[in-house]
Amino acid sequence: MKLLLIEDEITLSNIISKGLRKSGYAVDSVFDGEEALEFMEINEYDLVILDLNLPKIDGMEVLKRIRRENVDIKILILSARSSIQDKITGLDTGANDYLVKPFDFQELDARIRNLLRRSFTQENSVLSCAHIKLDSAKKVVLVKDLPITLTKKEFSILEYLMLHRGEVISSEEIIEHTWDSEVDLFSNSLKFHLYSLRKKIKELSDVEVIRTIRGHGYMISDKLEEESNE
Repeated sequence: MKLLLIEDEITLSNIISKGLRKSGYAVDSVFDGEEALEFMEINEYDLVILDLNLPKIDGMEVLKRIRRENVDIKILILSARSSIQDKITGLDTGANDYLVKPFDFQELDARIRNLLRRSFTQENSVLSCAHIKLDSAKKVVLVKDLPITLTKKEFSILEYLMLHRGEVISSEEIIEHTWDSEVDLFSNSLKFHLYSLRKKIKELSDVEVIRTIRGHGYMISDKLEEESNE
C-alpha cells in the first residue's frame, strides 16, 4: 500500500516514514501544504496522513481540497491540535480518523490498517485466496497452513493482489501502490520480485496461483493453475 505523509517536522516525518516502511508500506513524504497538493495531482495513494499545522497551505485547507477531488481516499489527521472542536472540525471536513500528538506508533499503525481494510471492504486483517492466507496485521503468510518467508516488497505485492483477487491488475498499478514515487517504472524490479514470490509459493503449493494475463497484467484467484502462464 502506498501512503502520503504530510508532516512539516522533518525529524518526526523521518521517524514515521521509517516505521511505516518497516511495516511494509511505500511512503512519500512532503513537508508543506502546497507540495502535498502537487503530489496528490500526479500520484495515486491508498491513504494520506495529514498534519494540520502546515506552512504555505494550512492542513485543513489541504483536507478540503483533497476531499473535493477524491471522495474515496482514506485520510488520517495526525495533529497536536487536541481540542474536541478540532477533532469535530477535522472529521466533519472529511477526515476518516484523527490521532493526537504525541502518539504511540503502534496505535498509528493499527489505525492505518483499520482504514485500509475499510477501503477494500475487508472486515479483518486476514486475506484468503486459494490455499494462501495473509495476515496484514501480523505480516504472516501461510501456504497450505505452512509459513513462508517473504521480503517486505514481496509481501506488499501479494497483499495488493489478494485485495483485488479475481481482478487483472496491470504492472503499472502494482508499482503505483507498492513502490515510492521515485521508482524507475522501466526497471525489471517488479518482474524480479514476482518471480521470487511465485517461486516461494509454488515450493509449497505445486501450482501457480499468480497468473500472468499477457498484455494486461497479473491476477490471483481461487482458481489454481497447474502451469505458469509466463
